Amino acid sequence: MSSKLNILISASEVVPFAKSGGLADVVGALPKALQELGHNVIVIMPRYYIIDKDKYSLTPLDGALGVPMGVIGEEWAEIYEGVLPNSEVPVYFIENDHYFGRKNLYDENGIGFNDNDNRFIFLSRASMQLAKKLDFKPDIIHANDWHTASIPIMLKTIYASDPHFKNTASVLSIHNLQHQGKFYKGGMDILDIGWEHFNHHELEEYGGINLLKGGIVHANAINAVSHKYSEEIKTAEFGWGLEDVIIDNQDKLFGILNGVDYDEWSPLIDELIPSKYDIDNLDGKKICKEELQSKFNLPIDENIPLIGLVGRLADQKGITLLAEAIWEILELDLQIVLLGTGEAWAEEFFLDIAKKYPNKFGCYIGYKNDLAHQIEAGSDFFLMPSLFEPCGLNQIYSLRYGTLPIVRATGGLDDTIDNYQPYTGVGNGFKFNAPTASALYNTINWAVDTYYNDKDGMQNLIQNAMKKRFSWKVAGESYIKMYEYAIYRCQK
Repeated sequence: MSSKLNILISASEVVPFAKSGGLADVVGALPKALQELGHNVIVIMPRYYIIDKDKYSLTPLDGALGVPMGVIGEEWAEIYEGVLPNSEVPVYFIENDHYFGRKNLYDENGIGFNDNDNRFIFLSRASMQLAKKLDFKPDIIHANDWHTASIPIMLKTIYASDPHFKNTASVLSIHNLQHQGKFYKGGMDILDIGWEHFNHHELEEYGGINLLKGGIVHANAINAVSHKYSEEIKTAEFGWGLEDVIIDNQDKLFGILNGVDYDEWSPLIDELIPSKYDIDNLDGKKICKEELQSKFNLPIDENIPLIGLVGRLADQKGITLLAEAIWEILELDLQIVLLGTGEAWAEEFFLDIAKKYPNKFGCYIGYKNDLAHQIEAGSDFFLMPSLFEPCGLNQIYSLRYGTLPIVRATGGLDDTIDNYQPYTGVGNGFKFNAPTASALYNTINWAVDTYYNDKDGMQNLIQNAMKKRFSWKVAGESYIKMYEYAIYRCQK
């Protein structure tokens, strides 16, 4: 096995080009870490309309790319080349107006596009075809979530005898098992892998196809994006109907925790916050808090605890728990600022709370990257009451900013946050276990009480938090070990 691997990473979204969740953050950072470790890496993604070719200096490759699409026939794509910012990692963009010439990535008004199966089968097949066009012979193809889960399936079927992919192994990362790519069985004729693979052990599920299931079965290795999540998805509570499939394939299951890009998320160098600061001098954090209070029209008071929340307003994120507990929470002497977008009821509900409690609750519906940074820097606590959280990144960002996480002990939240132990000083945040409004309220109350009545404990927690690091270099080394295992499985 060569110590220098050729790695192809295919994904539906990549920071900074297109993002709807943590998948984009991972694929925007992992390739850079792998390249810095000495490996050859390329990234392939769609060229959605939101991706400005001029802004990112994208240049077209000569010649169109033919993409076989089963019964549809051969379709075509134009290919643009760019790079991941602050790196030399090439990013190739698949342009096809029919599939990707849309404003949004996956849906419109919350309803998934009815051709999402074809769209992402096209991306998967185009990724394979582009590797051949570029004469890039991958040792590893790293697929991500259901959108590119077709790649491990294709690699084991229609490309099994293709000499270009001889000894190519596949890895599939599961960033969120809830979303599986379930479609009408006619997708088998688009995949063009043969109907013999439409069975309960591979792609078939309740008379349709499940692309993620097929990818899990056919990949040489699977990665869930934290150790705790890799254990949780074996259970009915977190397996979303695929727990038995995960158990059947647990011999190739890894749980590698995501890293963080500290070139972007560090209060010492962050250009998006009002005042820089670090562990040895927190004066700038006080300025960030004042500016944040002012931005949300809250009373400026450095002595009142400020809780921040940034994320999707979706049930997964524990928004229902927060809604149930909010009246009791707002009886406490605190302030809360929220940045997010999501379910219509949640948007309306929290905007209404902001109107009713203008001195305690600030709300911005939407997403602004600079405001996300400012909330991380200006808050005293960061709230993530998720019902499940495969990895989570905001709680890790919060640690670096000295903003203490208040989280539910699930998935990556449990792996990254150590519960405060008042008598020993151990810990970097506050955790609760039960997915209930009362458990959420009690933990917020505990954090607020610590803020007011345990000043030494607060300072110790902040120091513990800011010293913690989750580097992509460490994560990248773990990925390489997984890749080597996948190659071993492929070749044996």
